[in-house]
Amino acid sequence: MRHIFASTTLLSVLVLGSCTDAQSDDKPGKGKKNKDKADDLTEELVPGLQKVGEMSKVTESSGLARANTAGTFYTHADAGNEPLLYKVDMTGRLLERSQLPFTNVDWESLAQDDKGTLFITDAGNNNSSRRDLAIYRLNPGTSETTKIRFAYADQRAFPPGKKERNFDCEASIWHAGKLYLFTKDRAQQRTSKVYTLPDQPGDQTARLLTSLSIPGEVTDASLSPNGQRLALLGREELFILDGSDLASALKATPRRFSLKGAGQTEGAVFLDDQTLMISTEEGFLYQYKIPQ
Repeated sequence: MRHIFASTTLLSVLVLGSCTDAQSDDKPGKGKKNKDKADDLTEELVPGLQKVGEMSKVTESSGLARANTAGTFYTHADAGNEPLLYKVDMTGRLLERSQLPFTNVDWESLAQDDKGTLFITDAGNNNSSRRDLAIYRLNPGTSETTKIRFAYADQRAFPPGKKERNFDCEASIWHAGKLYLFTKDRAQQRTSKVYTLPDQPGDQTARLLTSLSIPGEVTDASLSPNGQRLALLGREELFILDGSDLASALKATPRRFSLKGAGQTEGAVFLDDQTLMISTEEGFLYQYKIPQ
């Protein structure tokens, strides 16, 4: 079924104020001397991490994707909030707010294909008990949406035993006609399962591709423009997997970087092959230059 949603533009001025083991590249943070300026948006919390903006008009920002004009981004709110898609600039200033015709059960992630189609993943699943998992396809150019309903091929119980509750998904990417879902291991915080499913609307099955040894909870994912670097965001930390393509990156040993002090990091998207834009639930925007 296709739906049309209405977009309302709101202009507001923002006052700037196979498993592998992860190897750690954490380094002590170097705070700036002018710590008394809490709203200093150029403050570097850890090497390479720079605060650049604040989304004061967005409630509990979760997913993050590049928008259709340079220097702009899409984001949405977390579980239970209004089904709104926000468009902001690099400082967090609100440019547009669009109402979508679906309930926000637990929206967690934004993915995007090579034609600009957005995929809003409604797969937050804290207790691994949901049977209504969905991904909404949105064409920003035509304002049309379609729905992908899916289930995990290897899930038998709703919920499973506590140690098996690894069907919560807050991270997704699109690549070559498929959606890749990365689970958040709430039970043991050591394994992110990777599932794939077709990007077409209708009933789909998410099939287990591999499992990654990630010592934490994955909150978002992004694939670099050259397709050779996978970023998995965690709670104030980042895991980078490099390869010659996505398939080899998924077999690589993750490098682990600290984002301590950033807040509840929820969204990530590559600006180029070396730089990420990162968002937090509190509404802050950061740029992070990935160390070599």
